[in-house]
Amino acid sequence: MLWLDGASGYAALPTTRAHADAVRRSPLPAAQLQSSSSQPAQQQQQQRQQSVVTGALEAMLPGYVANGAVSEAGTSYGDVSSGAPLTGSIGALLATGDSQALARREQLLDESYEACRVITKQYAKTFYFGTKFFSEEKRRAVFAIYAWCRRTDDIVDKPRKENISLRRELSEWGTRTRDVWNGRAHDLLDLALVDTVQKYPELTIEPFEDMIKGMVMDLDQNRFETFEDLYLYCYRVAGTVGLMMMPVMGTAPGVSFEAALEPALALGVGLQLTNILRDVGEDRVRQRIYLPQEDLRRFGVSEQALLKGVKDEKYVALLKFQIQRARDWYAKAESGIPLLAPDCQLPIRASLDMYSSILDKIEGNNYDNFNKRAYTSKMEKLMMLPRAYLRVKAPDLDL
Repeated sequence: MLWLDGASGYAALPTTRAHADAVRRSPLPAAQLQSSSSQPAQQQQQQRQQSVVTGALEAMLPGYVANGAVSEAGTSYGDVSSGAPLTGSIGALLATGDSQALARREQLLDESYEACRVITKQYAKTFYFGTKFFSEEKRRAVFAIYAWCRRTDDIVDKPRKENISLRRELSEWGTRTRDVWNGRAHDLLDLALVDTVQKYPELTIEPFEDMIKGMVMDLDQNRFETFEDLYLYCYRVAGTVGLMMMPVMGTAPGVSFEAALEPALALGVGLQLTNILRDVGEDRVRQRIYLPQEDLRRFGVSEQALLKGVKDEKYVALLKFQIQRARDWYAKAESGIPLLAPDCQLPIRASLDMYSSILDKIEGNNYDNFNKRAYTSKMEKLMMLPRAYLRVKAPDLDL
């Protein structure tokens, strides 16, 4: 998954029963609640974003039809806004006027954001470093979103005997995510995302639902016939992160969401293509092949040869083609960096440079991604920062 550059899983955070009960009891201040009269406007905004994202996906890959790629507003797991306050939600509990619960919520909220920060620091070290350049409010929101993505990934990664239970867990996770948009936190970690959703009303549930759909795709298919098929997968598991982050990061003065959208989605595609190329060796052990079947045929690489780890001239030619494709998507993403809010440009520039360097590592390993894992060391990442800084602050240098 995008910017999940650590090991799978995260340390269980101590959430006592008292903490969980307090999370369920604690409402948000009234000023942060959205009235039922705003629900039609929210739905219109969600539908508009769906249309814009669909258009961007089609524009970036001519001939691609994005029907069904993007969730329709509030329909994947039911309506997000139900009118009446959800039992146990912030809206319902605010009516109790419990001042002690409000005070307890503020204490728990700090603990929740801190727990999300720890998760981000431990499992997305490159991205965490970049967040140091954000304002404190943006950092906290980004940590909350990352923790949700991390937990979603962990649902898929944890051992289980059958896919039926995973499918059920993902469905339950989708319902639980909908509860977050209704103001209800199920545990300490949920609380930070509930707060973030309230602070950033432009943050819609659609990309979160689409990411869950991407996880379901992994259950239903382990081959991708065309790049168009893979493109949809890349959007769902990685491009969605850009949609989640954009309302928090913001755009440069005078730049619209629509203008910055395509480069943000392109970055997600580039990052996921890099993940796929890096992990070919691991995926073949699980009998999974993410490289498009049409490309395997084009370069004369059989599934049997790939699964056996045969690195010959045909396979090297295939990898060179895939690496160039990923770099093309990074080039599309680069054009959008100046469109982001100034305090977000350096973190994104650094993340792009650091992640794309994995492609250089694959080349440096003589294209052996069967037996050698391509990675960039911490020292190498630190050495990239001055150049990333100059590329943002002095673009005329053309570094």
